[in-house]
Amino acid sequence: MLIFRQLFDATSSTYTYLLADRASGQALLIDPVYEQARRDAALLAELGLTLAWTLETHVHADHVTGAWLLRERLGSRIGLALAGAAEGADRLLEHGDRVDFGVRWLSVRATPGHTNGCLSYVLDDESRAFSGDCLLIRGCGRTDFQQGSAASLYASVHQQLFTLPASCLIYPGHDYNGLTVTSVDEERRYNPRLGGEVSEGDFAGHMNNLNLPHPKQLEVAVPANLRCGRPEAASAVGADPNWAPLRRTFAGLWEVEPQAMAELQADARVQIVDVREPDEFNGPMGHIPTARLMPLGSLKDGLATLDRQRPVVAVCRSGSRSARAVAMLQQAGFTQVAHLAGGMLRWHVEGGAVAGAQD
Repeated sequence: MLIFRQLFDATSSTYTYLLADRASGQALLIDPVYEQARRDAALLAELGLTLAWTLETHVHADHVTGAWLLRERLGSRIGLALAGAAEGADRLLEHGDRVDFGVRWLSVRATPGHTNGCLSYVLDDESRAFSGDCLLIRGCGRTDFQQGSAASLYASVHQQLFTLPASCLIYPGHDYNGLTVTSVDEERRYNPRLGGEVSEGDFAGHMNNLNLPHPKQLEVAVPANLRCGRPEAASAVGADPNWAPLRRTFAGLWEVEPQAMAELQADARVQIVDVREPDEFNGPMGHIPTARLMPLGSLKDGLATLDRQRPVVAVCRSGSRSARAVAMLQQAGFTQVAHLAGGMLRWHVEGGAVAGAQD
């Protein structure tokens, strides 16, 4: 069974695609974004998947790839176009190659035109294709830099993508209008640049008169992506928090497990904030001995009494209210914040010490 997720980076309007073979747990990511590496790693962990590959559709000019960072953290391999002229990849891909993940695979199709090193990836059963910037939803990538060519792009779309089954779903590298997916049949019929009776000459005339400004990140993104995203200076994602052994969730929250929390409760630096109601705090489940009661409904009123230079761990019954508390603390400018995974329910199950419990 195939696992499939479409992920989005709002800053660059980039789609990242996760595909995995459920039986083996082998996964790959297409076009990961550097700043989203934590998000992607958290999703892989929550789904119990092993990242085998990161694949690039081209050398991006609008964002830095997360390929290098994910390889450093997860041991994945990097695949990209031989024609892209990037360094540091584990495999240089050409037209007709195949990339396996478990019992599934993607076939590689060279689709130059946006850049001369553009690739599209087609799922083994031809039900899905990942077109990068070659073919967008009712549009296409620009052809005016990075060795772009309107003639090459026209040929790529008509020979490599429009020849797929009409029902094949096309997943683009970007969308700026909130659209998520299209199909070969739709683009053949309705793409105003490339569909219908549009000729190569019509297309070239359109593309040669777009007069678009260059991408804002061009001078940063292209050099970095020619190194597969390896930074020259400090990581833009930043180092993981070192005040506790934390885990980042796909929801974007830092969690601390009960076992680690047992050590933190004795650390005077850490502020433990219980966001339950008073009757719960002193009720049957009790509370962590060093915790301070600050009910969620009045948390904002108590923020001034917390030290912003010290870590804060939020606690509740199950982990739901404490997750909201973390969001509120982050919005208020607290930078060292986490919550107890599973709340007091897990704390009790794992034998954590309590105070104030009443029968």
